[in-house]
Amino acid sequence: MSKNFKVKVNNTIDFEFSNEDVSNQDALQTSKGNYHILQDNKSFKAEITEADFHKKSYQVTVNNNTYNVHISNKLDMLIKDMGFSVGSTKQVDFIKAPMPGLILEMHVTVGQEVKENDSLFILEAMKMENSIMSPRDGIIKSISAKNGDAVEKNQLLIEFEN
Repeated sequence: MSKNFKVKVNNTIDFEFSNEDVSNQDALQTSKGNYHILQDNKSFKAEITEADFHKKSYQVTVNNNTYNVHISNKLDMLIKDMGFSVGSTKQVDFIKAPMPGLILEMHVTVGQEVKENDSLFILEAMKMENSIMSPRDGIIKSISAKNGDAVEKNQLLIEFEN
C-alpha cells in the first residue's frame, strides 16, 4: 500500500510524493547527509544541512542552493485540521470537534485557567460519551458551543489565549 506525503519547500511550493516515487529516485548516498542524484539526465549534489526529525523539517542544499523542507503525512494533516500543532502539542491554540455529536457538559468558562489533561467538555457521539481533555495549560479565550448544542466535525469549540 502506498503512503503519500505532502512536502512544502520554502513555505511556498507544495509537492506530493508516494513511497514509490521516493523508491524510484536515482539517488546514491555518498556520505552521511550527502547524496548524488540523477534526475532527467542531470546530476545534482544534495546535502542535508539541518534536520529536526520530530518536526519533520529539514534544510537541504542542492547545487549550492538552500531549501527549507517540511514533510507531512496523512496523520499530520488530520491533526492540523483538528486544530492541533504537529510536533508540538503544547502550542495548541484551539479545539475543534473531532467528530459530529452533541455537547453534553461544558466544564469550562471563558477566562478560566485550565491545566493539561483537565476535562474541557463531554461530547456524545455514536451513543458514546467522550471526555475531551485540555492538551495544555492555559486560559480559555472563547467558547463557541454550550450544553445541548449539536456540533459538526472540525467545528471550532474552544480557543485558548496565547
